[in-house]
Amino acid sequence: MAEPDVRASAVIVIGGGTSGIATAACLSNLSVPYILLEREDCFASIWKKYAYDRLHLHLAKQFSELPLLPIPASYPTYISRTQFVHYLNDYVSHFGIHPILRQAAEAAEYDEVAGKWNVQARDRSNHEVKDYSSRFLVVATGESCDPFWPEIEGLQSFDGEILHSTQYKNGESFKDKSVLVVGSGNSGMEISLDLANYGAKTSIVVRSPIHILSKWMMRMVGPLMFKYLSLDWIDYMMVIMSKIVYGDLSKYGIQRPKEGPFATKIKYGKYPIIDVGTYRKIKSREIQVLPGVKRVGGKSTVIFENGKEYAFDAIVFATGFKRSTKEWLKGDFNLLSDDGFAKNWKGANGLYCCGLRRNGIYGAGLDAQNIARDIKSLMEEK
Repeated sequence: MAEPDVRASAVIVIGGGTSGIATAACLSNLSVPYILLEREDCFASIWKKYAYDRLHLHLAKQFSELPLLPIPASYPTYISRTQFVHYLNDYVSHFGIHPILRQAAEAAEYDEVAGKWNVQARDRSNHEVKDYSSRFLVVATGESCDPFWPEIEGLQSFDGEILHSTQYKNGESFKDKSVLVVGSGNSGMEISLDLANYGAKTSIVVRSPIHILSKWMMRMVGPLMFKYLSLDWIDYMMVIMSKIVYGDLSKYGIQRPKEGPFATKIKYGKYPIIDVGTYRKIKSREIQVLPGVKRVGGKSTVIFENGKEYAFDAIVFATGFKRSTKEWLKGDFNLLSDDGFAKNWKGANGLYCCGLRRNGIYGAGLDAQNIARDIKSLMEEK
C-alpha cells in the first residue's frame, strides 16, 4: 500500500468507518488531497470485527450503499454482513483509499493564526503521539463509536458471562442456558432471536415503548411517499399497518409510543424495530419480555422493576454506543450536542461532521458529498 502524502493533504478525516471512507471517496473523486486516520487496525471495524454473524442490513441495499459506487445488482435486496464487508473492501480498493491505521485522536484544535487544524493522535502500535495539520478537518467517527455499558447496581456480583453486543458472535455456546438481553433496539431484538434459534432460554428487557415494523412496510416508505404525503400521514399509515400485522403488543409486555415511528426517529433518534422473526418468538413465548432491570441481587439473580426476579447464566448488553468526540475536539463552536451527535454537517473554520446526524449510512453518504463539494469550492476560491 502506498503511504498517503501527509504534507500535501488539505484535509484530515478522522474515522475509517463507512462515513470516513465515503468522505475519502468523495474527496478523491474531486482530486482533493486528504489523509484518513483510523484508531483500529482495519477500516470499517464495526462491520469487520464487532458485528454478530447473522447480521443483515435492515434496509434495502439502495439505502445502504455509499456514494459513487452502487452495491452490485447481483446482491440480494437485504444483504448480509459478509456481503457488505465485501462491498466495502471493493469500495476502498476502487477509490484507492489508504487509511493510516492505529491512530487514536487525542486532541484536535484550530489555530486561528495559521488557519489550520492541529491534530494529535496516539499510535496504538507504539504509543507515540504524532502531529498532523490541515486546513480542513472532517470528524467521521460515526454514531457507533464506543460501546455503552449502563450502570446497574450489584452487577459486579454477577458470576455468569457478561458481554456487550459488540462481543457477541452467535448463540452456539449458549444452548440450554438462560440468557438476558438488555436493550430492545434492532441489535437486541436480533440477538434475542439468534439466541432463541440456538436453543437458549432467552429473555429481553423492553423498558421503553417501541414501534415494530416489517421490512415490506419500510420498503413502502420511499422518497416519493415523503414527497407527496406529510410525516403525520405516513406515521398514521405505518401504525395502522403495524396494528394489523402485529396486533396488541401490550399483552406481550410491549407498548407502542404515542408518536409515530418516523416522528420518533426524527425527534429522538430512536429507530423503529424492523422485525426479522423476533416477534414470532415473543408471541410463542420462546422469548420472554421483561421490564427494566432494578439491580442484580446475587451471583445469578436479576431483580426487575416489577419486583420479580429470575436467574440467568449470561447477560448481553445491547445498549448501543456513546461518542467520545467532545473529549478530544476542542472548539467545535457548538456544532456537536452534548451526546456527541452533530447539529449540521458543516461548522466553522473548516470543520465538518460526516455520519453524526442520526441519518444512517445513506445520510452519511449525503454528508460526504456535501462536505467534499464544499471543501473543493473553498479551495478554488484561493
